[in-house]
Amino acid sequence: MSLNEDVLSQIFEELKDDKNSLYSCLLVNRLWCAITVPILWRNPNHHYYFLPSSLIYHTFNSFRYYSKPRNLFNTILLHLSEESRDILKNQGINIDEKYKHPLFNYINYWKYLNFLFMRDLIYDSGIDKSKVSIIKNEILKLFINKNTNFVHLTILNHLTCVPIYLDYQPHLISGFECCFSKLESIHCNNYFNQDILKELAKICKSIKELKFDIICQNTTSGIIELIEVQKNLIDVNFSKFVRFNNRLFIRYLEESLIKHADTIQCLKINRIPILKLKKFLSYFVSLLRLEIVFNKFWDDSDKENLTLPILKALKVRLVSPNIVINIIENTKGHLSEICLDYDDYHDNGIEKIIQAIYQNCSNLQYLKLSCEIGSLISELENLLINCQFLNVLVIDTLNNFDMDKLFIFLTKFSPITLFKFEFIDYRINLDDIKLFFDNWKDRNPMLLKLMYQRISISNEIEQQLEDLVEDYKAKGIIKKYFFGYYSV
Repeated sequence: MSLNEDVLSQIFEELKDDKNSLYSCLLVNRLWCAITVPILWRNPNHHYYFLPSSLIYHTFNSFRYYSKPRNLFNTILLHLSEESRDILKNQGINIDEKYKHPLFNYINYWKYLNFLFMRDLIYDSGIDKSKVSIIKNEILKLFINKNTNFVHLTILNHLTCVPIYLDYQPHLISGFECCFSKLESIHCNNYFNQDILKELAKICKSIKELKFDIICQNTTSGIIELIEVQKNLIDVNFSKFVRFNNRLFIRYLEESLIKHADTIQCLKINRIPILKLKKFLSYFVSLLRLEIVFNKFWDDSDKENLTLPILKALKVRLVSPNIVINIIENTKGHLSEICLDYDDYHDNGIEKIIQAIYQNCSNLQYLKLSCEIGSLISELENLLINCQFLNVLVIDTLNNFDMDKLFIFLTKFSPITLFKFEFIDYRINLDDIKLFFDNWKDRNPMLLKLMYQRISISNEIEQQLEDLVEDYKAKGIIKKYFFGYYSV
């Protein structure tokens, strides 16, 4: 019995992030191939990994690739029309004479257009800089026409970008409206031609996800126009703002977001609003996820009460404990995920946050603590006792803490639901870990993740650690584990 096309499509959609499995499906038969190709080509840049994506702003020899993007670039060139090929040939750009049109029109399946990725492809192609503009324009015409339709657009430029790779003007190409009228998400910054955003504002009303970075002092009225015309803006990310002095622009930006407060469910910010923080956030009563990440500690003396009644996830960094406590106390028990980042911050305010959590968040499932936890042990005990649905615990900056105390504490007070642990900046002590595993033997098998600095552990200790964990995995105490390095 064979599966019909609809069933196969649903199965393959579940594999969309599993490149290797999808590749194997290509070879089964014609039907499987025809279903798989559009999925693989929906977002090709997802399967090609540059290191890093901004390689064109640095010397070529400083980078390597995880994949071979030139093969992708050559495949793109195979789609060029005879007219485009003649234009390139007349300009001294010769494409392989063994031209063979692809079996599929892969470009029509492309749904995620990333101009940064395109620039990387062109740069890696080895084409002389004097010819870049010519081939770039022909490739743009290949992607922007009445037969393509994109759901995501990335337009990013960097201050150190080679100018010849910087100038993209898709809004001047015939077919622009057809291509981008159904955009659902966009990621851009304020260092490119803002006319693009103004033209998008005329045709795009269905953007749900918006990520906007401010990396320079350029005024960007186009982003405000684009925000204001949206009908169902759900996810907004302003988490990358450099020092920006135009307070009037920030004020207009905040006001444009407030107009969509009823639909915005996810909000990420890293800049103190022109409005008081509580005042600004009070408009967004539909928020399900909130991230406030500041680079330095900031307090708000505003005494106004803040209520986010259906908030489920909260991530904060260096935000006044008073504000965090106010948010937690007024979420009506819906919070299930909390991340607290107060590294190098020493104050009893963190204890008060922990108290607010176990007094108001009985449905908590995920907790990440990036702070000094030595003084929090007694409050963590209360949290583990009161938050009986806690499933994941992540603890960062453990280098100045006696882990044996924490491990004993966890085996004694962890609810039955808690068996996923991640410890970051952990100075490995094999005796402590062995004791932790021994005391865990009558609980659900543990999922363990350890992250440490490479210089903090020798190859010998690392091998002993792996042998130890494998031994307890064989005993059924460890289900899965992962060890990794992080850089500072």
